[in-house]
Amino acid sequence: MAYRPDEDLSFLETVDSKDLDDLVYCLTHDRDGIARITEELTTASEYKEHYPDHKKYWELIAAEIQCFGANTFATMLRGGKGVLYKEVLMDVCDKMKVNYNKNSSAEIIESNLLMKILSDAIEKMDPDELKELAVSAGLKNTNNITPQAMIGVFQAIFRAGGFTAYKLTVIIVNAVLKALIGRGLSFAGGAVLTRTMAILTGPIGWTITGLWTAIDIASPAYRVTIPAVIQVAALRQKQLYAGEPETLAFS
Repeated sequence: MAYRPDEDLSFLETVDSKDLDDLVYCLTHDRDGIARITEELTTASEYKEHYPDHKKYWELIAAEIQCFGANTFATMLRGGKGVLYKEVLMDVCDKMKVNYNKNSSAEIIESNLLMKILSDAIEKMDPDELKELAVSAGLKNTNNITPQAMIGVFQAIFRAGGFTAYKLTVIIVNAVLKALIGRGLSFAGGAVLTRTMAILTGPIGWTITGLWTAIDIASPAYRVTIPAVIQVAALRQKQLYAGEPETLAFS
C-alpha cells in the first residue's frame, strides 16, 4: 500500500487526529466492530508506532482509501498504489445513481452525493414531517410546504457554501453513518446537534439503508468506500468552513 499524491486528499494532513478517528475506524472495522480482513492500515509500522495520533500517518489513511477504491490486480501492477480519490468518489456516485459533472471539483461532487441522499429522504416525508423540517430550517412560510421547495432550500445552502453548508453536511453524514456503520460522527456535537438532525436522522437512515440493500454490492470494497467518501466530505467541509459565521440557523 503506497500513497499517490492526491490534491483531493492532501487536506487530511491538516485534520486533527481526533477528527480522523471515525474515518480510521471505518477503514479498519465493519459495522459489527470486527476488524476488516482486507485492510492494511493497522499492519503498517507507522500506525503501530503512532496510533491513535492519526495525523502522523495521514498518507497511509489516504492510501487505504485509494486502494479500497481500486481493482486489486491493477493495484499490484501499480506497485501497491490505488486510484486517485476523485475516481473513488465518482465510482461511489455511479453506484448510488448521483448526477454529477466529472469536471467539477471533488467538493461539488461530494455535495451532489449528499444532496441525492437528502432529496430521496425528503421525498419520503409526510406533510407534518416536512413542515417540522421547514420550521427547524428557519423558513417563515411553512404552510403547504412541498418536498420540491425543501429540496430547493437545501440545494441553495450547498451552492452558497460556508458554515451553514458544513452544518447541513454534518447532519446528513451523521445520519448516514449511523445507518451504515452503526455510529455517527464523533465531532457531530454541540451546535450541530440540532432539532433538524433529529428530524432527518430517521428518513435519511431509511433512505441510505434502502440504497445499500438495492446496490447489494458484489464487491465488499463498496462497504468501505461509500462510508469513507461520505466521511471525507464531512472532514473537507469542516476544514473549509467550520470557522465561518452561520448564515441560516437550524433550530
